Amino acid sequence: MAAGTTTPASAEAETTTATSSDIHAPATRFTIAVLPDTQYLIDEGGSDEEPVRATLRHLDRDRSGVVFMTQLGDITEHGTETEMRAADRVFRAAGDLPFSVLAGNHDVRGDDQRGDTPYLRTFGPRRFAAMPTYGGSSPDGYNSFHVIAAAGREWLVLALDWRVSDAGLGWTQQVLDDHPTLPAILTTHDLVWADDDGDAHLSDHGRRLWDRLIRANDQIFLALGGHYWPSGRTTLTNDAGHAVHLHITNYQDRYYGGAGMVRYYSFDLARGVIDVETFSPWLRAKRRPTPLEAEHTELTGDVDRFSVELDFARRFAAFAPPVVPAPRPASAVMPRGTVAYWRFDDAGLGGVGQPFPGDDGAAVEPGTVARDLTGNGNDLMAELLHSSGPETLTWSAEHHDGQPAHASLRFDGGQSPDRGALLRTGPDAPLNSLTFESGYTIETFLKLPEPFAGEHAWMGVLSWEGRAGEAGKHSGWSDDEPTCSLNLSGERFLQFVVYPVPVDADPTSWSHALPTGRWMHVAVVNDGRHTTLYVEGSRIARNAAEESRGITTLGKPFVLGGTQYAGSYGQGFYGWLGDTRITGRALGEEEFLTAR
Repeated sequence: MAAGTTTPASAEAETTTATSSDIHAPATRFTIAVLPDTQYLIDEGGSDEEPVRATLRHLDRDRSGVVFMTQLGDITEHGTETEMRAADRVFRAAGDLPFSVLAGNHDVRGDDQRGDTPYLRTFGPRRFAAMPTYGGSSPDGYNSFHVIAAAGREWLVLALDWRVSDAGLGWTQQVLDDHPTLPAILTTHDLVWADDDGDAHLSDHGRRLWDRLIRANDQIFLALGGHYWPSGRTTLTNDAGHAVHLHITNYQDRYYGGAGMVRYYSFDLARGVIDVETFSPWLRAKRRPTPLEAEHTELTGDVDRFSVELDFARRFAAFAPPVVPAPRPASAVMPRGTVAYWRFDDAGLGGVGQPFPGDDGAAVEPGTVARDLTGNGNDLMAELLHSSGPETLTWSAEHHDGQPAHASLRFDGGQSPDRGALLRTGPDAPLNSLTFESGYTIETFLKLPEPFAGEHAWMGVLSWEGRAGEAGKHSGWSDDEPTCSLNLSGERFLQFVVYPVPVDADPTSWSHALPTGRWMHVAVVNDGRHTTLYVEGSRIARNAAEESRGITTLGKPFVLGGTQYAGSYGQGFYGWLGDTRITGRALGEEEFLTAR
């Protein structure tokens, strides 16, 4: 179709912020559907529109997490009025699902300054104006953007013409500039081509988009195109040093013109991945598929079913730093029954040596006091083990996002030779002798460094001093272990072992393997009968079934950063410890230190 010069009134520029979609996905997971070239199925020369219609009906009904659909161009084979009328009817099957569409070379000719076309009259700005995600279109009407609300944030989708002019690039840059904190997915028709192994390479037009737009805009983390086959993918590094994932999705060469193939990009922010799968809803619905149909119902090759690992917070931090809750005063996190509460900001840490908080990495000198902010007199005093140097205990600005105080202590304990640091209550602290027979909750925040080597196996997180044998307890692994301790095994399993008051028993709870490089909230909750261990607010499986009432104590100090054996310390804790609180009753999850 020859390029025209008239800009339809409906295509006037519109770059206001879109309202959020009212289609809600799970808190950390949502799916964007991608529909590639459908040209062989919408062809007035002879085709079958039903596979495309079946896919759009499926997407409209699949509310398990599909929040948006983006189409990649070449909707039709010839771009005629007849074919566009057919496409108009087919796309009505999408119902209320918001979607974007862009022009491919079989829909239009020339660049986005071509003027009026059957495509523009069918899939121009008027088509999207009522969609809650629609943000606006370029003055020519061939480029558009949508803003999707999902997983607690907004996401920008750019739908660019198959040949973007300089004016179109300028408009796109303005959209990005107007939405500087939104992660962006760029879609277009001609971006990358792939060899038979699935390795993708920039096309000429893709190189223009990369050089003029993508590489300089760190917001763009994913770019999708069609046009070529076979499908493939590649990862390039942008000017900010970050990965940009570029994929080609096209199945028109496959059975039945692609059979209405759709690709799901399922974003999982909790796992840090985008899971990709490709299938034909039309073929899935067949009760008795032929062998050829069954072969194409789902595609499972390396370029059709895969996962992209993506640390979303880290990848987006440069343009959209995560919003961290403000620190909370100690008075706001001391519920009824709080026995002791320690934190390592300026409200809780000070004493001999420089005041805190100091610079990140500043040594916490022996004698520094972590005050018990309840006023109950359970202050902790820092000390170094063995011949450990000042680097063994340092102050850190790192913290769990849900932690009341924005500070922690970094412990550099280990074996070969034994080294470490402790914070210990004084000899007369009330906590030393409390037995908690009505129940208790012990909470702390911890983070394990990367890498976590074997020399840190069986290190202590917190404990009460004193041999179990001294208390008349002989049922455990050894009379020389303490009466209560929270430890970490070589496999990074948390172990909470306690000797209850009335019986000679050692009920023990175990967590799963904790990750490295990630802050975790740990809570030990005892209701006077049983103990339950929680990690990040989730109940773990291996909680002791044995009845457990109270904690046997011997009037000896409570300690952060280590566990004694036979009355002496070997290695100390390795990692970060944050706010720590002990409450003399079983707390509900809504009362944990992470609750807001």
